[in-house]
Amino acid sequence: MDKREKHRILMVSDFFYPNFGGVENHIYYISQCLIKLGHKVVVMTHAYKNRSGVRYMTVLIREKISLVHGHQAFSTLCHEALMHARTMGYKVVFTDHSLYGFADVGSIHMNKVLQFTLADVSQAICVSHTSKENTVLRSGLPPEKVFVIPNAVDTAVFKPAPKRLGSHEIVIVVISRLVYRKGADLLVEVIPEVCHLHPNVRFIVGGDGPKRVRLEEMREKHSLQDRVDMLGAVPHSKVQSVLITGHIFLNSSLTEAFCIAILEAASCGLLTVSTRVGGVPEVLPGDMVVLAEPDPSDMVLAITKAINLLPQIDPQSMHNRMKKLYSWHDVARRTVIVYDCALRCSNQDLLERLPRYLSCGSWAGKLFCLLMILDYLFWLLLKLWQPDMDIEVAPDVHLTSSQHGEGTWDSIEDGSSK
Repeated sequence: MDKREKHRILMVSDFFYPNFGGVENHIYYISQCLIKLGHKVVVMTHAYKNRSGVRYMTVLIREKISLVHGHQAFSTLCHEALMHARTMGYKVVFTDHSLYGFADVGSIHMNKVLQFTLADVSQAICVSHTSKENTVLRSGLPPEKVFVIPNAVDTAVFKPAPKRLGSHEIVIVVISRLVYRKGADLLVEVIPEVCHLHPNVRFIVGGDGPKRVRLEEMREKHSLQDRVDMLGAVPHSKVQSVLITGHIFLNSSLTEAFCIAILEAASCGLLTVSTRVGGVPEVLPGDMVVLAEPDPSDMVLAITKAINLLPQIDPQSMHNRMKKLYSWHDVARRTVIVYDCALRCSNQDLLERLPRYLSCGSWAGKLFCLLMILDYLFWLLLKLWQPDMDIEVAPDVHLTSSQHGEGTWDSIEDGSSK
């Protein structure tokens, strides 16, 4: 494919604006960078509150889409869009952002759904090598079809405080959803012990969730009201202002495919203490993070080690290193390479694609084949009812970018779907 050829990409996920999280930010930032590279990006997401209106799959034809990119295994809209897109002959790419188990009922069900969806994807992307291994094992996808492209951080937003903080009081920042998976129960045991060992340490806890009650009870029980500040939910636009008030960032997650939060903290000049889980050991250089087992005593030792290392930390130097290590523009360029690979894949008709679904299991494979046949027949019926030529094509808006010297797309068009 000509490198100068521009793609028309449909990003699909239930997780997008106005919500904020790792997947939401990933889609937003990578879409902006793809637009700056001259590609067209349309985002199709769930309808939220007053953001209503249904955009069915005619969006593929209206926007002259060349490739569909679905995000996150727990997004039902993603699975639906990829299935229908393959039926309609589009190339599809899937990005997995999380790690999942193999033993519990929920994971078994999700893994079978993922196996169905990925049986016919063109290419897949994972955010870490650990995530790739997990996805390949869960879905049975050939490893050569899975690319590893990490997340990144907006270093223009996440930058250190203008003035370096004093060392008379050590502030440890926690910003996380207060749920079991994020290790909120570990915090309940770790925080009192650290406060006991280090009288000059204070905690700032940002985030909300069902485990917040346990943290507040811990604070009351140990009389730590003046040493543990509970901020509640922190909007993403305010995260940087919270981070720069601290010296150390604490991540207590029990499972993580990547963890953008520690990137944001490092970009703000904070030394990170994190549990050694999932893809976390791949994210930061060894001198920027202190890793610990997800065990209270080991985490307390790691925090003590981090406190002793603080005099050696230069926040501005750390920020400058992060600018070189992680860039959304680099992520976008690497993603375009995956798109090029996907678009070079040969076109196959339904009969050539069905054997892939049969390989998903003795009973599940037959069921998946039946679903794809019904989906194909439904598509043919819809084409008779509303032919492609009757669907109005959306006009393209080109702007001249003085920065890039080439045409760019006006903005991300947002189509909502239920």
